[in-house]
Amino acid sequence: MTRQHHRKGLQRAAFAAGAALTVVAVAGAAPGAGAATGSTPGKPQLKLIAASKSVILDRVDYEGGFYLDFDLGTYVAVDNAPLEFKVTRKSYKDRIVAQQILRNGSKVTTKTLPAGTLEDFRGLPGFLEVSVKNASGAEVQRTTGAFCPNNAAGRLRPDAPATSHYPESCPTNPFTLGSVWGVEKGWAANTTAVDYDRQLDLPAGEYTATVSIAKKYRDMFGIPNDRPTIKVTVRQQTDGGEGGVGLRSSDSSAHSAHSGHSGAMGAAGGHGGHHYGPRGADAPTPPALSHALEARGLAHHLGDGAGHTDGSRIAPALKAAAQRPAGRAGVPANVPKPDLRSLPAWDIAVTDGEDGDAPGKDYLAFSANVWNAGPAPLVVDGFRKPGADLMDSYQYFYDAAGKQIGYTPAGTMEWDPRVGHEHWHFTDFASYHLLSADKKDIVKSGKEAFCLANTDAVDYTVKNANWHPYNTDLSTACGEQNSISVREVLDVGSGDTYTQYRPGQSFDVTDLPNGTYYIQVVANPAHRLQETNTKNNVSLRKVVLGGTKGARTVSVPPVDLIDAP
Repeated sequence: MTRQHHRKGLQRAAFAAGAALTVVAVAGAAPGAGAATGSTPGKPQLKLIAASKSVILDRVDYEGGFYLDFDLGTYVAVDNAPLEFKVTRKSYKDRIVAQQILRNGSKVTTKTLPAGTLEDFRGLPGFLEVSVKNASGAEVQRTTGAFCPNNAAGRLRPDAPATSHYPESCPTNPFTLGSVWGVEKGWAANTTAVDYDRQLDLPAGEYTATVSIAKKYRDMFGIPNDRPTIKVTVRQQTDGGEGGVGLRSSDSSAHSAHSGHSGAMGAAGGHGGHHYGPRGADAPTPPALSHALEARGLAHHLGDGAGHTDGSRIAPALKAAAQRPAGRAGVPANVPKPDLRSLPAWDIAVTDGEDGDAPGKDYLAFSANVWNAGPAPLVVDGFRKPGADLMDSYQYFYDAAGKQIGYTPAGTMEWDPRVGHEHWHFTDFASYHLLSADKKDIVKSGKEAFCLANTDAVDYTVKNANWHPYNTDLSTACGEQNSISVREVLDVGSGDTYTQYRPGQSFDVTDLPNGTYYIQVVANPAHRLQETNTKNNVSLRKVVLGGTKGARTVSVPPVDLIDAP
C-alpha cells in the first residue's frame, strides 16, 4: 500500500464512541432476581435489550465531514454466569484464536470460537445489525456493528457484583498479542450501533431503528432473536470550532492524542483498581505490586519531548543522604523485573511537517510502542537536587507481596519548556532510528524522552497483567517546572504509544534516495533499566520510499499477517 499524507495542522484527537456508564434495568427482572429458570450452570445467558424507546442524536457538520454519534442505547445483558473470552495469537504469522471461558464454581472449561470469527482484537465483528427507516417507513440505512464486551455499562440489579474486574476496552493496536474480554454476571455491556468505518449519514429528522444480533452469534451463544425498535430524532447542531466535536474514534474505545503522545486504551481512563475476587484457577493473580504502588501515592504523568537516550546524559550518584530515595539500594538477583519489548512501527506516512518543522521538507512520520511483558511493572522515580536542571532517575523493585526491596540509578529526567509540553520526561526509555537497506543507522529521531502512560493493552494474558492500569490517557501533566520529584509507571501487559507527528520527532527524508529503509524502535536503548530480557528490545519495520522531493511517497509491506501501514 502506498500512502502520501500532508498533515499540516491536522487534528489527531478523537472522541470515544459508545455510551457513558449508566445503570440499565431489564423489564420484568425483579430486584435480587437470580439466574433464570432452566439455565445451564456456568453458561451465560445473553439478551439484547434497549434502555429507552426513543433517543435524541445530535448531528454536527464541519468542514470536510460530519459527526453523528449513533448510540441507540442498546445493551447485551448477561446473566447466570459471566461472559468471558481469552483472545490470543501466537505470533504475527498466526490467526487470532478466541476461547470462551465457562466458569461453574471452581470448574473451568473452554469453548473455542469457530476459526475466522475474529478479524482483530476490537471485538466480535458484525455482531449488531441495524435497520433505519424514515418517517415514511422506507429503509434509508442498513449497517452492522462490532461488539466489544469490555464495555461494562452498568448493573442489571442490586445483587450483581459491585464492580467489573474485566478490562475497560478492547485493544485497537494492530500489533496486539493477547486480550481478555468479559461482562460480569448481572451486568449489561453497551453495544456499538454502527461500524465506524461506514458511519451512518442521517440528516436532521425523525427515524425508526430496529436492532438485532446477527444469526451466527445468536446460534453461537444461544441468544434469543429479540429486535428492539427505537424512535430516533436527529437534531442539527452547529460546529464548535475547527475539527472540534466533528472528530470521532474509529472504534468503541477512547483514543486521545496530545503532544505526539497517543492513547488508545479505553473510555474509562480513571483508575478502577483490582476487583478480581474468587474467579477460578486460570484468573490472573491480582498484582500486589500495583496495590503497593497505589498505597505509596502513585502519581503517573504523561507527555513527550526532546531528550537524550544516546548515552550523553548519565545520572550522577546522589551524595547527600537526605536526597537518597527511601528503601534499600541495590537489586536482589531474583527480584521481579519488567520485560520491555518494542512493537513494529505503524501509521506510517509522508508528511510536510507540523508547525515548527522546516518548510519545504518531507518527513516520514509513524507511531511506535514499547510495552511491558512483565512479570513486574516498570517503576521509575525522578529526584531533583535544589536548582538542578535534571532529575536523577531510579528504577524501583518490589517483591511478590508489593514490598519495596531495592532500587538502582536509571538515567535522568529533564524539563521540556516548549509550549504544549512543559513537563518532565524520562530520557532512557526508547529511541527511534531510520536504517538503510543494509540496516545501518542513517537518521535518528529527535523524539527521545518520554513520560509513561498505559495507552495500549498489548497483551493482557501475560503473567501479572494489570487489567485496570492507573493512567491510560493524557489527563495529567508530567510534573511542574518546580516539581521536586516525579514517578512514572508502565504496567504489566500495557504499552505506551507515541505518534511521531510533532516537530523534530519524525525522520527528515527530503534528500534520501528512493529505496528500502527500516524504522527501528529500540526499548531501553542504553540498558540503564533492569529487565528480565534485553534480547527482544528492538523491532524493525520495512518501508520503501518513492516519489520526488516535495511529493514523496512511502509503501509499507505487511508484517506477516498484519497489514497495518
